[in-house]
Amino acid sequence: MQDFITHLKEKIIKTLDLEDITPDDFGEDDRLIGGELGLDSIDALELVMMIESDYSVKIDNKELGEKVFASVKSLARYIQEKNPELAN
Repeated sequence: MQDFITHLKEKIIKTLDLEDITPDDFGEDDRLIGGELGLDSIDALELVMMIESDYSVKIDNKELGEKVFASVKSLARYIQEKNPELAN
């Protein structure tokens, strides 16, 4: 799971074009939306599109999005639950 979390952090940085941010700059339990990274609802929409495209996993309502984007760890866990092939 730790490798997938690191991979996911890298994808978030690339997808959102976060300059001067590295995977080590935010923890797996840090809040994603509205946290230290300054991500907002527009960023969340971009992440939803990336997740659907890259991992074939849908986040199709606001309540689910709030739960899933609570942290990188919760996002990784959700993606792996919905796409078990990524658990390896």
